[in-house]
Amino acid sequence: MTDERARPGRRSRGKAPLDRDAEIHRLHRWESSAATDRRGGDIRRHTDVSTSAALDIPTRPDPAAPLSSVAQSGATGRATTSGPGRARRRRRRGLGTKALGAAGVVGMLLTWELLPLTGLVNARFLPPAHEAIGGLITNFGLTDFWVAVGDTMQAWAVGMIIAVVLATVLGFIIGSSTFLRRFTNSTIEFLRPVPSVALIPLAVLLFGVGIESSLMLIVYACFWQVLIQVLYGVADVDAVAMNTARSYGLGPFARMRYVTFPTALPYVMTGIRLAAAVALILAITAQLIIGTPGLGAEIASAQSGGNYISMYALVLATGLLGVLINLAMRIIERKILSWHSSVRTEVAA
Repeated sequence: MTDERARPGRRSRGKAPLDRDAEIHRLHRWESSAATDRRGGDIRRHTDVSTSAALDIPTRPDPAAPLSSVAQSGATGRATTSGPGRARRRRRRGLGTKALGAAGVVGMLLTWELLPLTGLVNARFLPPAHEAIGGLITNFGLTDFWVAVGDTMQAWAVGMIIAVVLATVLGFIIGSSTFLRRFTNSTIEFLRPVPSVALIPLAVLLFGVGIESSLMLIVYACFWQVLIQVLYGVADVDAVAMNTARSYGLGPFARMRYVTFPTALPYVMTGIRLAAAVALILAITAQLIIGTPGLGAEIASAQSGGNYISMYALVLATGLLGVLINLAMRIIERKILSWHSSVRTEVAA
């Protein structure tokens, strides 16, 4: 005869769904009372061992539920990401970060303003900040200023395009071949640390004081920034994904398009963003030393003529230009990599 009584410590199979529903209902009642206590200022936790163990029972949060409901909090009693509370916290953190950045800029300008006024620095060689800012505003209305900005941006853009295209193509070719990686590794490690400024005499001998000299320095400096990132990106391709693509009959170009390129794209965008700042630095440096037309040449002219207010105004203009370029590159990076987890996490934070 079969003993129909349930064994000690085991539940009857027929009653399992009912016991589960009853446990979930008990949890929901407990969470409702706990939420009421929290709203009333009671932050104590009324939990025991059985309640803590039962918190593992999954429930599905309902985004459309009101804030006071258990469905909005979920099984653990914590607010889900669908509620407006998380959005408010993100806005507060964003405002705090912007406020700190603005405070840093104000502090820098105040320090600059006080240094010549207190006599610590000769006011002739370091005029107060308000005079330099006034000179910058005056430059905004001058045609020669915008011509210099255009010359600088032209050298920046052409050098960036050449460097990015060359580095991206060679990076994918070299990174896809083990032989080429080993063959070029020592050459890359030897040439990469050479500073572009050391090539200024060679650039002047080859191209004179034209824009070609600036392009040589910009391309050389930006090429390594992008190439190294592309090589890292190609090396980061998942071997399982590559073997799966081979097993499905994808050819070399198809594997490059559907497997290698999506993996390396975040690295490529990082290299381009870094190269954009380096390109602006080298463009202004070449104009400052070689004398090619642009903001660098205008800074050198103002310095040699003793017009220090105009010199500092032009320096502020180069800094403002760098900030705008960086912001533009970050926006482009977020648009292109909107599907990537790093960008989604950054936006959510």
